Amino acid sequence: MPSPQDFSDRMLSLGLARVAEQAAIASADWIGRGDEKAADQAAVNAMREQLNKLEISGVVVIGEGERDEAPMLYIGEEVGSGGPGVDIALDPLEGTTLTAKDMPNALTVIAMGPRGSMLHAPDVYMDKLAIGPGYDTDVVSLDMSPSERVSALAKAKGCQPRDITVCMLERPRHEEMLAEVRETGAGIRLITDGDVAGVMHCAETVKTGIDMYMGSGGAPEGVLAAAALKCMGGQMWGRLMFRNEDEKGRAAKAGITELDRIYARDDLVTDHVIFAATGVTQGSLVQGIRREPGWIETETLLMRSKTGSVRRMHYRNPFQHSV
Repeated sequence: MPSPQDFSDRMLSLGLARVAEQAAIASADWIGRGDEKAADQAAVNAMREQLNKLEISGVVVIGEGERDEAPMLYIGEEVGSGGPGVDIALDPLEGTTLTAKDMPNALTVIAMGPRGSMLHAPDVYMDKLAIGPGYDTDVVSLDMSPSERVSALAKAKGCQPRDITVCMLERPRHEEMLAEVRETGAGIRLITDGDVAGVMHCAETVKTGIDMYMGSGGAPEGVLAAAALKCMGGQMWGRLMFRNEDEKGRAAKAGITELDRIYARDDLVTDHVIFAATGVTQGSLVQGIRREPGWIETETLLMRSKTGSVRRMHYRNPFQHSV
C-alpha cells in the first residue's frame, strides 16, 4: 500500500502542471462555441489521460461528481500508474459557461496532496469567506454580518470601507448580502461563474484589486480554493449548507458528522499540497490560451505550499490541425 510519506511535491509538481496544461489545450477548440458539455468533456478526457501517466496511486476526492453521475474523474476513482498514495482535487474546466461564451477567467484546476489531506466535501453549497495574506488570524469571520466583515477588514488594512472591494457570485441568493455590502460604501466585483478564481483573487490584491470574497458556492470548489490559498497565502472559512435530507445524506456518505462546523483553510486542506491552474480564457490571474500559426501557448500557475513557491509557466507548443 503506497505511503503518504512517499509524496514528493517537488518531483510531482511539473507533472501536475502538464495535467492542467493539456486539459486547457484540449478545451481551447471550444472557446466561444457555446457548447459547455463538449468543452468540459474535452478537458476531462485530457486531464484523465495525463493523470494516468503520473507515477502515483491517486484517488479523486473532489471530482466531476459521484460515480453514478460522472463516467470519468468521479469521486473515488483511482488514477495514476502506481506510486505514492495521494488525494486529488480537480475541476477540469472551472468555468464551462465562461469558456462557451469566451468570458474571462476560465481555468483548468487541480490540486494534489498526501492521502487524507483534503476534506471529502459533498456536492452541496458552502458559505465561503476569504481574505488575502498579511492579516492577523480571524480578523473577519463567517459569524459576522457582511457589513461587519467589511468594516473589520478596512480597520485591519488601515483604510476606509469604501477602499475595500469584495468579490461574489452574481446570484439571486446574494441580493441581500450585496445590498448590505454596498451600504458600507465598499465596491463589489460580480462574477458570473468560477469562484475558485474568485477566492484566488484575494491573494493577489495588488494585481486583481480584490480584498475579500464572500458568498455561497459549491463545496468541492471550496476545497480547491483552500488548496490554492494554502500555497498563495491568505485565510478562508467555509460552512456547508444543506437544503434537504438528501444533501445531508451526501455529507454522511462523505464521513461528515458535524453539519454546522466552520472549516478554516487548514481544516479543508490539512497537509502540504501542490496546485496548478492553467488559463483557458483571458483572465486577471493567468493569461488565456493564445494561438498563432503553428503554435499554441498557455500560462500556468504552479504552486507548492511546502515552500511557498509560485511559478508562472509559459508553455509554447507546436500545434497542427488534423487534415
